Amino acid sequence: MEGHISLVKSVAFSQDGRHIVSGSYDQTIRVWDSETGDVVLGPLKGHTSSVHSVAFSQDGKHIVSGSDDQTICIWDSKTGDVVLGPLEGHTSLVNSVAFSQDGKHIVSGSHDQTICIWDSKTGDVVLGPLEGHTSSVDSVAFSQDGKRIVSGSDDQTICVWDSEMGGVVLGPLEGHTSSVWSVTFSQDGKCIVSGSSDHTICVWDSEMGDVVLEPLEGHTSSVYSVAFSQDGKHIVSGSYDQTIRVWDSETGYVVLGPLEGHTSLVNSVAFL
Repeated sequence: MEGHISLVKSVAFSQDGRHIVSGSYDQTIRVWDSETGDVVLGPLKGHTSSVHSVAFSQDGKHIVSGSDDQTICIWDSKTGDVVLGPLEGHTSLVNSVAFSQDGKHIVSGSHDQTICIWDSKTGDVVLGPLEGHTSSVDSVAFSQDGKRIVSGSDDQTICVWDSEMGGVVLGPLEGHTSSVWSVTFSQDGKCIVSGSSDHTICVWDSEMGDVVLEPLEGHTSSVYSVAFSQDGKHIVSGSYDQTIRVWDSETGYVVLGPLEGHTSLVNSVAFL
Protein backbone atom coordinates (compact mmCIF):
# COMPACT_ATOMS: atom_id res chain seq x y z
CA MET A 1 0.00 0.00 0.00
CA GLU A 2 1.44 3.31 -1.08
CA GLY A 3 0.58 6.76 0.18
CA HIS A 4 3.17 7.94 2.66
CA ILE A 5 6.07 9.89 1.18
CA SER A 6 8.61 8.76 3.76
CA LEU A 7 9.42 5.80 6.00
CA VAL A 8 6.44 4.14 7.74
CA LYS A 9 7.44 3.76 11.39
CA SER A 10 4.37 2.13 12.94
CA VAL A 11 1.26 0.17 11.94
CA ALA A 12 -1.61 -1.33 13.91
CA PHE A 13 -4.86 -3.18 13.20
CA SER A 14 -8.21 -2.11 14.59
CA GLN A 15 -9.71 -4.74 16.90
CA ASP A 16 -12.21 -5.87 14.26
CA GLY A 17 -9.44 -6.20 11.67
CA ARG A 18 -11.17 -3.94 9.17
CA HIS A 19 -8.72 -1.08 9.33
CA ILE A 20 -5.00 -0.42 9.62
CA VAL A 21 -3.49 2.79 10.98
CA SER A 22 -0.02 3.90 9.96
CA GLY A 23 2.33 6.58 11.21
CA SER A 24 5.20 7.93 9.16
CA TYR A 25 8.30 10.08 9.09
CA ASP A 26 6.30 12.29 6.69
CA GLN A 27 4.58 13.59 9.90
CA THR A 28 1.19 12.16 8.94
CA ILE A 29 -1.17 9.34 9.88
CA ARG A 30 -3.33 7.33 7.52
CA VAL A 31 -6.14 4.82 8.02
CA TRP A 32 -6.46 2.07 5.44
CA ASP A 33 -9.10 -0.49 4.51
CA SER A 34 -7.39 -3.79 5.32
CA GLU A 35 -9.15 -5.65 2.49
CA THR A 36 -8.89 -3.19 -0.38
CA GLY A 37 -5.77 -1.30 0.68
CA ASP A 38 -7.51 2.01 0.05
CA VAL A 39 -6.87 5.03 2.27
CA VAL A 40 -10.16 5.70 4.08
CA LEU A 41 -8.89 8.54 6.26
CA GLY A 42 -6.00 10.93 5.98
CA PRO A 43 -3.40 12.05 5.67
CA LEU A 44 -4.03 13.30 9.23
CA LYS A 45 -1.85 16.29 10.01
CA GLY A 46 -1.20 17.59 13.49
CA HIS A 47 2.32 16.61 14.44
CA THR A 48 5.25 18.80 13.44
CA SER A 49 7.77 15.97 13.18
CA SER A 50 7.98 12.23 12.50
CA VAL A 51 5.19 10.01 13.86
CA HIS A 52 6.88 7.19 15.72
CA SER A 53 3.97 5.18 17.11
CA VAL A 54 0.23 4.71 16.48
CA ALA A 55 -2.46 2.52 18.01
CA PHE A 56 -6.24 2.06 17.95
CA SER A 57 -8.35 2.07 21.08
CA GLN A 58 -10.07 -1.26 21.77
CA ASP A 59 -13.45 0.04 20.58
CA GLY A 60 -11.85 1.42 17.41
CA LYS A 61 -13.19 4.93 17.98
CA HIS A 62 -9.87 6.60 18.64
CA ILE A 63 -6.26 6.55 17.51
CA VAL A 64 -3.30 7.63 19.63
CA SER A 65 -0.04 8.84 18.14
CA GLY A 66 3.38 9.70 19.51
CA SER A 67 5.89 11.88 17.71
CA ASP A 68 9.41 13.26 17.47
CA ASP A 69 7.81 16.62 18.31
CA GLN A 70 7.61 15.32 21.92
CA THR A 71 3.81 15.25 21.94
CA ILE A 72 0.91 12.81 21.87
CA CYS A 73 -2.36 13.26 19.97
CA ILE A 74 -5.68 11.45 20.20
CA TRP A 75 -7.71 11.37 17.01
CA ASP A 76 -11.30 10.52 16.09
CA SER A 77 -10.89 7.48 13.84
CA LYS A 78 -13.99 8.34 11.78
CA THR A 79 -13.55 12.06 11.19
CA GLY A 80 -9.80 12.43 11.60
CA ASP A 81 -10.21 15.31 14.03
CA VAL A 82 -7.77 15.76 16.91
CA VAL A 83 -9.98 15.24 19.97
CA LEU A 84 -7.18 15.70 22.51
CA GLY A 85 -3.74 17.18 22.27
CA PRO A 86 -1.08 17.75 21.40
CA LEU A 87 -0.33 16.48 24.93
CA GLU A 88 2.89 17.79 26.37
CA GLY A 89 4.89 16.23 29.18
CA HIS A 90 7.87 14.45 27.71
CA THR A 91 11.08 16.38 27.11
CA SER A 92 12.20 14.38 24.10
CA LEU A 93 10.70 12.36 21.25
CA VAL A 94 7.85 9.94 22.04
CA ASN A 95 8.88 6.49 20.83
CA SER A 96 5.89 4.37 21.79
CA VAL A 97 2.22 4.78 22.77
CA ALA A 98 -0.56 2.33 23.65
CA PHE A 99 -4.13 2.35 24.96
CA SER A 100 -5.20 0.33 27.98
CA GLN A 101 -7.78 -2.36 27.23
CA ASP A 102 -10.63 -0.27 28.67
CA GLY A 103 -9.49 2.78 26.73
CA LYS A 104 -9.29 4.96 29.83
CA HIS A 105 -5.52 5.36 29.83
CA ILE A 106 -2.61 5.79 27.47
CA VAL A 107 0.97 4.83 28.21
CA SER A 108 3.91 6.52 26.50
CA GLY A 109 7.63 5.81 26.41
CA SER A 110 10.14 8.46 25.46
CA HIS A 111 13.73 9.15 24.51
CA ASP A 112 13.81 11.19 27.75
CA GLN A 113 14.14 7.79 29.53
CA THR A 114 10.71 8.03 31.17
CA ILE A 115 7.22 6.57 30.95
CA CYS A 116 3.97 8.49 31.45
CA ILE A 117 0.39 7.32 31.93
CA TRP A 118 -2.29 9.69 30.70
CA ASP A 119 -6.04 10.02 31.18
CA SER A 120 -7.40 9.54 27.67
CA LYS A 121 -10.43 11.78 28.33
CA THR A 122 -8.75 14.77 29.98
CA GLY A 123 -5.18 14.48 28.72
CA ASP A 124 -3.82 14.77 32.25
CA VAL A 125 -0.74 12.81 33.34
CA VAL A 126 -2.10 10.49 36.03
CA LEU A 127 1.19 8.74 36.73
CA GLY A 128 4.76 9.68 35.99
CA PRO A 129 7.10 10.47 34.61
CA LEU A 130 8.24 7.02 35.75
CA GLU A 131 12.00 6.71 36.06
CA GLY A 132 13.95 3.48 36.06
CA HIS A 133 15.59 3.07 32.68
CA THR A 134 18.99 4.63 32.07
CA SER A 135 18.46 5.27 28.37
CA SER A 136 15.70 5.86 25.83
CA VAL A 137 12.43 3.94 26.36
CA ASP A 138 11.73 2.45 22.95
CA SER A 139 8.60 0.38 23.55
CA VAL A 140 5.72 0.21 26.05
CA ALA A 141 2.57 -1.92 26.33
CA PHE A 142 -0.23 -2.61 28.80
CA SER A 143 -1.10 -6.09 30.01
CA GLN A 144 -4.59 -7.23 29.01
CA ASP A 145 -5.98 -6.55 32.50
CA GLY A 146 -4.38 -3.10 32.54
CA LYS A 147 -2.61 -3.70 35.83
CA ARG A 148 0.93 -3.86 34.44
CA ILE A 149 3.05 -2.10 31.85
CA VAL A 150 6.10 -3.55 30.13
CA SER A 151 8.88 -1.39 28.76
CA GLY A 152 11.96 -1.99 26.63
CA SER A 153 14.92 0.35 26.45
CA ASP A 154 18.20 1.29 24.81
CA ASP A 155 19.76 0.33 28.15
CA GLN A 156 19.29 -3.30 26.97
CA THR A 157 16.76 -4.12 29.71
CA ILE A 158 13.05 -4.74 30.19
CA CYS A 159 10.98 -3.53 33.14
CA VAL A 160 7.47 -4.42 34.32
CA TRP A 161 5.62 -1.66 36.16
CA ASP A 162 2.54 -1.43 38.37
CA SER A 163 0.21 0.78 36.33
CA GLU A 164 -1.57 2.13 39.42
CA MET A 165 1.33 2.78 41.78
CA GLY A 166 4.08 3.30 39.22
CA GLY A 167 6.74 1.12 40.80
CA VAL A 168 8.90 -1.45 39.02
CA VAL A 169 7.50 -4.85 40.00
CA LEU A 170 9.90 -6.87 37.86
CA GLY A 171 13.31 -6.06 36.47
CA PRO A 172 15.34 -4.64 35.05
CA LEU A 173 15.41 -7.93 33.12
CA GLU A 174 18.76 -8.59 31.49
CA GLY A 175 19.31 -10.96 28.61
CA HIS A 176 19.72 -8.89 25.49
CA THR A 177 23.10 -7.48 24.56
CA SER A 178 21.82 -4.41 22.73
CA SER A 179 18.82 -2.05 22.59
CA VAL A 180 15.37 -3.57 23.19
CA TRP A 181 13.22 -2.13 20.42
CA SER A 182 9.92 -3.90 20.98
CA VAL A 183 8.08 -5.53 23.90
CA THR A 184 4.55 -6.78 24.48
CA PHE A 185 2.54 -9.12 26.70
CA SER A 186 0.84 -12.29 25.54
CA GLN A 187 -2.95 -12.15 25.63
CA ASP A 188 -3.11 -14.13 28.90
CA GLY A 189 -0.42 -11.94 30.45
CA LYS A 190 1.82 -14.85 31.35
CA CYS A 191 4.61 -14.09 28.90
CA ILE A 192 6.48 -11.14 27.43
CA VAL A 193 8.20 -11.16 24.06
CA SER A 194 11.05 -8.79 23.22
CA GLY A 195 12.98 -7.93 20.05
CA SER A 196 16.43 -6.40 20.08
CA SER A 197 19.26 -4.85 18.09
CA ASP A 198 21.24 -7.96 19.02
CA HIS A 199 19.24 -9.69 16.21
CA THR A 200 17.38 -11.95 18.69
CA ILE A 201 13.96 -12.43 20.23
CA CYS A 202 13.39 -13.51 23.83
CA VAL A 203 10.29 -14.84 25.60
CA TRP A 204 10.07 -14.12 29.32
CA ASP A 205 7.93 -15.31 32.23
CA SER A 206 6.08 -12.11 33.19
CA GLU A 207 5.80 -13.10 36.87
CA MET A 208 9.28 -14.46 37.57
CA GLY A 209 11.32 -12.69 34.92
CA ASP A 210 12.98 -15.87 33.70
CA VAL A 211 13.77 -16.36 30.02
CA VAL A 212 11.45 -19.24 29.10
CA LEU A 213 12.71 -19.53 25.56
CA GLU A 214 16.37 -19.03 24.76
CA PRO A 215 17.12 -16.16 22.38
CA LEU A 216 15.50 -16.95 19.04
CA GLU A 217 18.02 -16.53 16.26
CA GLY A 218 17.32 -16.16 12.57
CA HIS A 219 17.26 -12.49 11.68
CA THR A 220 20.54 -11.10 10.39
CA SER A 221 19.99 -7.59 11.77
CA SER A 222 18.07 -5.64 14.42
CA VAL A 223 14.59 -6.92 15.34
CA TYR A 224 12.44 -3.80 15.41
CA SER A 225 9.00 -5.22 16.11
CA VAL A 226 7.47 -8.31 17.73
CA ALA A 227 3.91 -9.38 18.51
CA PHE A 228 2.04 -12.39 19.86
CA SER A 229 -0.88 -13.98 18.02
CA GLN A 230 -4.23 -13.80 19.84
CA ASP A 231 -3.94 -17.41 21.03
CA GLY A 232 -0.32 -16.91 22.08
CA LYS A 233 0.93 -19.80 19.98
CA HIS A 234 2.93 -17.71 17.54
CA ILE A 235 5.19 -14.67 17.45
CA VAL A 236 5.73 -12.44 14.44
CA SER A 237 8.88 -10.36 14.01
CA GLY A 238 10.03 -7.63 11.65
CA SER A 239 13.65 -6.69 11.11
CA TYR A 240 16.15 -4.30 9.63
CA ASP A 241 17.11 -7.26 7.42
CA GLN A 242 13.92 -6.48 5.41
CA THR A 243 12.21 -9.76 6.35
CA ILE A 244 9.37 -11.03 8.52
CA ARG A 245 9.36 -14.31 10.42
CA VAL A 246 6.68 -16.23 12.30
CA TRP A 247 7.84 -18.35 15.22
CA ASP A 248 6.32 -21.11 17.36
CA SER A 249 6.19 -19.49 20.81
CA GLU A 250 6.68 -22.81 22.62
CA THR A 251 9.50 -24.38 20.61
CA GLY A 252 11.13 -21.27 19.18
CA TYR A 253 11.17 -22.75 15.69
CA VAL A 254 10.49 -20.59 12.62
CA VAL A 255 7.19 -21.83 11.17
CA LEU A 256 6.97 -19.26 8.38
CA GLY A 257 9.63 -17.22 6.65
CA PRO A 258 11.79 -15.43 6.14
CA LEU A 259 9.06 -13.57 4.27
CA GLU A 260 10.61 -11.29 1.66
CA GLY A 261 8.83 -8.50 -0.14
CA HIS A 262 9.91 -5.27 1.47
CA THR A 263 12.86 -3.41 0.00
CA SER A 264 13.88 -1.74 3.25
CA LEU A 265 13.74 -2.33 6.98
CA VAL A 266 10.52 -3.65 8.56
CA ASN A 267 9.66 -1.29 11.41
CA SER A 268 6.34 -2.66 12.61
CA VAL A 269 4.38 -5.92 12.53
CA ALA A 270 1.06 -7.10 13.96
CA PHE A 271 -1.27 -10.10 13.84
CA LEU A 272 -4.83 -9.67 12.62
